[in-house]
Amino acid sequence: MNKTGYTEVWNLDKLFSFGHNSRQFHDHIQQLEGKVSKLEEKLKAFNKISNINESSKVESIIQQIADIQINLSQANSYVTCLLAQNPKDQNAMNLRAVTFSTNARFESPLKRFQRIILNTSHQLWEDIIETDELNRYKFILDEWRKKAEILLSEEEERLVSDLMVDGYHAWGQLYHSLLGSIKVKLKINGESKELSVGQTINLRSHPNEDIRKTAHYEMEEIWKENEELFSQILNHIAGFRLEVYKHRGIDNVLREPLIENRLKEETLNAMWVVVSKYKKPFIHYLNEKAKMNGDKKMQSYNFWAPIGKSKQKIEYEDAVNFILEHFSHFGSELENFARQAFDSEWIEAEDRPNKSTVAFCAGFPVSGESRVFMTYGKRMTSVLTLAHELGHAFHNYSMKHVNGINRQYPLSIAETASTFSEQIILDAAIEKTDATEEKLFLLDEKLKRSVMNFMNIHSRFLFEKNFYEERKQGFVSPSRLNELMQDAIDEAYVGSFENASSHSWVWTPHYYLTRSPFYNFQYTFGYLFSLSLYAKSKEKGKAFEREYLELLRDSGSMSTEVLVLKHLGEDITCEDFWEKGIKLCVKDVEQFINLISS
Repeated sequence: MNKTGYTEVWNLDKLFSFGHNSRQFHDHIQQLEGKVSKLEEKLKAFNKISNINESSKVESIIQQIADIQINLSQANSYVTCLLAQNPKDQNAMNLRAVTFSTNARFESPLKRFQRIILNTSHQLWEDIIETDELNRYKFILDEWRKKAEILLSEEEERLVSDLMVDGYHAWGQLYHSLLGSIKVKLKINGESKELSVGQTINLRSHPNEDIRKTAHYEMEEIWKENEELFSQILNHIAGFRLEVYKHRGIDNVLREPLIENRLKEETLNAMWVVVSKYKKPFIHYLNEKAKMNGDKKMQSYNFWAPIGKSKQKIEYEDAVNFILEHFSHFGSELENFARQAFDSEWIEAEDRPNKSTVAFCAGFPVSGESRVFMTYGKRMTSVLTLAHELGHAFHNYSMKHVNGINRQYPLSIAETASTFSEQIILDAAIEKTDATEEKLFLLDEKLKRSVMNFMNIHSRFLFEKNFYEERKQGFVSPSRLNELMQDAIDEAYVGSFENASSHSWVWTPHYYLTRSPFYNFQYTFGYLFSLSLYAKSKEKGKAFEREYLELLRDSGSMSTEVLVLKHLGEDITCEDFWEKGIKLCVKDVEQFINLISS
């Protein structure tokens, strides 16, 4: 029997009581500071690795680093949640400044340790990482050794870390505060409303075209009014990053995100070549859908519009039960985990003003929990977002018992787990219905995901790549940013999209992340990779869940190429791998066209 009465508001007090006034949180930070101090002291007395017998000492340092990392993650996630539920929470902003400071301070001893292992002779290094104490950390230690090659001097890196707090981290924080404070005034069914950006974005899938169109143009006006301010934020974030790169001797702006995602550039290039090669079927899909609205080309404000006859409103309770039902068809562990998330009040989904616009999942590794944040809009898109974020949370759960530093998995693989969960829900819904119009509606929702990953995400990648090249020469004006955005959209959609937002660079928060640039290609990677995994799950049934969990657990301890080769036996530097996934999406287009014809 389905449960009733799921809460749409999360519980953060179980993590740290009393929110931004939490004494428990302040104690946590003080303990963290103490742990960083102990690490600093230990490293002062340990300048180099002299012989293989020091493997136990190295392991002890690794354990200290891992402990600090998971406690920092706990603190960072908590503050992120506080600011998401109320971007104007000044006390939470103060806590963010404190956590930024602790993060920056930790960077110095971490980089010092990376230098120590870099300065170890090649032969001694090869011997020591094969010892019983260090062998399980071999991949991460080799990765740290490579990262140390591009570091500045210890004093310079400490200065950079200190500057980041009030440098581009502060600019990123300002961006989210500004975006969260914007209100959009609209008339919906004759009633005047003041909505947040997140609530307004949810209207893109509203069944009424006039509402979708009005919301689109109202937001465009707001972006135009604020473009000067947002362009300054974007330019300062990019400028700071490029200055650091210049001093580190990094010319290729993709180098850092490729290292962070444990990907080779040839892998990324192979993926985009295949995506570009197979765009024609998706242009056909867009044109056919445009015709259904009486247009020659797809209007951007109609892209997310539902088609066919379907239940337009899906209550939150129904969405939860729908997800649990179909997760259970994949495997009991996924179902039980999702049930725990709902029952334990890990989900913030209430549709209310003054929330952040960005859906996310925050991991709390110390307590072995996650929190999911979104604004639930009672439509299929919201159901899919909920499933997507639960996929991230399941990935966190799968790493629960993985040792220390091997928990840190790249964003590209993180998007695989989330996209996989979306696939389960959407494909199950398509298979469940025999009604042509309902199937058409759901298939359209699936194809939107393909277009988003093969066209929209591609446009984001192209924009960011071109923007950084121009930023190297100086400040990029708002009008030029609009041109770069429009050019990227035209290229990625091959001219099949009209009235697209040339201000996408303003309201796409991924451009303003200060952790690393280029948080875009990971979605396309995860989407195509998840298709391969999903195909295997269909072949093997519930027995595949165990293999899936093993892949997720390995995701923090090997390169992405090695991970896929180990678990799928595929070489992702070759175009053949990517073609297998995208051809499955082409079949969806063919099915869609056949349904329209019938």
